Amino acid sequence: MDLIKVAEQAFATEKKHVEFFPGDTITVAYRIKEGNKERIQQYRGVVIKITGEGEKKRFTVRKISDNIGVERIFPLESPFIDSIVINKHGKVRRAKLYYLRNLTGKKARIKERRIVKKED
Repeated sequence: MDLIKVAEQAFATEKKHVEFFPGDTITVAYRIKEGNKERIQQYRGVVIKITGEGEKKRFTVRKISDNIGVERIFPLESPFIDSIVINKHGKVRRAKLYYLRNLTGKKARIKERRIVKKED
């Protein structure tokens, strides 16, 4: 058991990302290596689920590309994630948004949740 924890700590990135929830529209800046070149790809979509615990936490982002739904799973502790930006907070009532897979067009929209920031 201790060997597993030692290995997890060795590969931990210790990056602090913003806190987001299912239904939020986010942009993930992901580093991609193609041959000997490296570039950052922006992946923008709706978070449909967050699973896992601690170091093994991962989230699924769904976007529509040329009228085809594309889902991608990102490990939260991945060293390839450059940054995560929240574009919109969604107002949803469940944790797993699998029903979005069957919806298209205006029906697939998620209402925006208004956030009131407290001033210190």
